[in-house]
Amino acid sequence: MAELPTSASVVIIGGGVMGLSTAYHLARAGVADVVLVERDTLGSGSTCKAAGGVRAQFSDPVNILLGQRSLRAYERFAVELGQELDLQRSGYLFLLDDPDHVAAFEDNVALQTSLGVPSRMISPAEAKALSPMVELDGILAAAWSPEDGHCTPESVVLGYAGGARRAGARIVQHCAVTGIDVVDGQVRGVLTEAGPIATDTVVCAAGAWSRAVGEMVGVELPVEPVRRQILTTEPMPGLDPATPFTIDFATSLYFHLEGPGLLLGMSDPDERPGFELGRTDAWLPRLGEAIERRVPALADVGIASGWAGLYEMTPDHNALVGEADGVSRFLYATGFSGHGFLMGPAIGEVLRDLVLGRTPPVDVAGLSVDRFGSGVRPELNIV
Repeated sequence: MAELPTSASVVIIGGGVMGLSTAYHLARAGVADVVLVERDTLGSGSTCKAAGGVRAQFSDPVNILLGQRSLRAYERFAVELGQELDLQRSGYLFLLDDPDHVAAFEDNVALQTSLGVPSRMISPAEAKALSPMVELDGILAAAWSPEDGHCTPESVVLGYAGGARRAGARIVQHCAVTGIDVVDGQVRGVLTEAGPIATDTVVCAAGAWSRAVGEMVGVELPVEPVRRQILTTEPMPGLDPATPFTIDFATSLYFHLEGPGLLLGMSDPDERPGFELGRTDAWLPRLGEAIERRVPALADVGIASGWAGLYEMTPDHNALVGEADGVSRFLYATGFSGHGFLMGPAIGEVLRDLVLGRTPPVDVAGLSVDRFGSGVRPELNIV
């Protein structure tokens, strides 16, 4: 563990893509004494267990804008941060077999294109041409955007960590936060296993563990951890290198190229909230049924490896981003419900500006935790 500073201008809790992007952007903006603390190793929470998808195809305007801005950041990532991230712009393809879903995606595409996203509705035949392994049984239409794709989460972590350190931020791993000192409604410091850090500004980027961090200052962050599992196949000769990130929307079965094979996954509606990270076979029969129907060519392909990670779910599947009203200054960015990795670059810029009292590049006022007092803003395009 690196030496723990005794004071900081800003303490960031969490060393995933959100925390690292925030540390990088704050340090690059000239903020001195930025300190990030991570209870384990960088990216060890949800970030490095993500499927790596990056997209701007969402149903909520703020998510579209955050995804779009992050895509542009990932485009210049290698040049700006000196770290290759194997960005594959093979597109995202949503397969639709329900008339209501088709109508909803038509509205989504209209909204996306109005905001500059080159998405469009396409026919089943066009979808088959893009993703040849899919079986079109029941498919009515598809939504497609060629600028979406996927990249390597571990490389993003390395890039942001290196960039943050070069800009002057301090990163301390294996350093769990045990409390936050608040006096008269004002943050005064962060307590860790290695000692205290005096500070007046805290950013919670703790992902699935954010609820506990919020409780330290009396702020309710309604985030629940839910396990999601991912598999990778053995090598599959003859795969089309242009195969898009393909999602069967009704079942949530998805796949994309990963080395010489495929990475695939699917949500499990029987999964209960909790911090369980062990792999289980309980979801495999449902996965097998979805594969048999939609991608039968995968039915006889061997599994090479797999892992489990945590989605950080909120009641409306939208993120929590903002600054607490009752505690000065406690900021948060969490609850991205499966699309945090792809929004990390833009959220780092947003938090930089919120800390500095500037207008963020994307208006995230609607993502404040306070929204649950007056309603929700559900996101449809969750995988």
